[in-house]
Amino acid sequence: MPLSSLTAITPLDGRYRNKVAPLADHFSEYALIRYRVRVEVEWLKALAAEPGIPELPPFSPATIDVLDQCVKGFSVNDAEAVKTIEARTNHDVKAVEYWLRDRFSSDTELARGNQFIHFACTSEDINNLCHALMLGESRTAVMLPALDALLAQLTDLAHEHASLPMLSRTHGQSATPTTLGKELANVVARLRKARARLAEVSVAGKINGAVGNYNAHVVAYPDVDWPALARRVVEGLGVEFNPYPTQIEPHDGIAELCDAFVRVNTILIDLDRDLWGYISLDYFKQQLAANEVGSSTMPHKVNPIDFENSEGNLGVANALLQHLAIKLPVSRWQRDLTDSTVLRTLGTALGHTLLAWDSCRRGLRKLLANPTRITDDLNDNWEVLAEPIQTVMRRYGVPEAYEKLKALTRGQDGITQATLHAFIATLPIPDAEKANLQALTPATYIGHAAALAKAI
Repeated sequence: MPLSSLTAITPLDGRYRNKVAPLADHFSEYALIRYRVRVEVEWLKALAAEPGIPELPPFSPATIDVLDQCVKGFSVNDAEAVKTIEARTNHDVKAVEYWLRDRFSSDTELARGNQFIHFACTSEDINNLCHALMLGESRTAVMLPALDALLAQLTDLAHEHASLPMLSRTHGQSATPTTLGKELANVVARLRKARARLAEVSVAGKINGAVGNYNAHVVAYPDVDWPALARRVVEGLGVEFNPYPTQIEPHDGIAELCDAFVRVNTILIDLDRDLWGYISLDYFKQQLAANEVGSSTMPHKVNPIDFENSEGNLGVANALLQHLAIKLPVSRWQRDLTDSTVLRTLGTALGHTLLAWDSCRRGLRKLLANPTRITDDLNDNWEVLAEPIQTVMRRYGVPEAYEKLKALTRGQDGITQATLHAFIATLPIPDAEKANLQALTPATYIGHAAALAKAI
């Protein structure tokens, strides 16, 4: 069966391919091979520039350009040629080495340096840097811009509805009023902090041989400062240098990055569920698409499918990310191969993350606040003013203030404006305070909520 969006095993490569396509340039098999070529070329260039390696003289500017163009112009056809070699060698990184040798065999200057391609390297010297580049560049080019777009939408909604009073619900019960915008601003504040952490996590890299000690390097060229050379190559790729790995870079940075994505995603699960609930309460309506169907049997349905899709994919993403975070830093002795196959799921984890963020954004675009329903809910819950009344009573030393309001309102039906005004009239507090309390409504009892929402 030929591979297509209909025959793909995973939904990321099938149903949702168009939503996650930007990640293919970083996490596909083609992308991995391209990154390997890039690292191998940078190592070869660094060796040629090292005075202590006379057998590999410095490359001419023209040859440097040939090497750079090999990386920049690396194509899917090139990757297929590498895969053909891999079918013979049964080793993916060695296949890249052989492909590079073949590629440069007709270039006189590069042919002389053929034996220095992959010189003193273990496969992990190449792969760990590829994964660092994949994660770093996808974060900059794809993930952070997507998160910033979501944050911008939430911020706009927080500002738009900053002053729209809304009944809070603690433990699912009516509680002190807030504003719709303030509740969205709370999420913005959390996401901004999580976004800053996501942006600052550093993924380290190494290129120092079979067990991290430059063993073969020193035997071949004992006078070369190999740690300094390795640092120059790793940092030249924009990756933090780790001088103390085993055969593998221990993946602590990748684990931290996965945890940072989990934190963002967990906040968004909380948001998805809250918005789903507000839609259920009719605090929000959803913009209709003319030809869209909500239910195959109930024509009236307008389901909150975008937030449900987002929540579901965030759960899948976090399951993978949490496994990556706890598995990758653990390797038997100087290395085992369990990290190799697990690392190939990085793109899957970020794919479900990106898909979830996109679904959340689609849902946010459909939201239409329903002030009538929100106001009706406030007006049906005058008992929420028991809090400010008993607080003012405490100010003026009225005994058992809390207990008196508890007796009046707790578990009681039919608490109205008139009920509270009659109670306030009996209080031994200044007349001005009575007037202030009687002027208060559930819709005006919002404290600094509006100002806080506008300030986000």
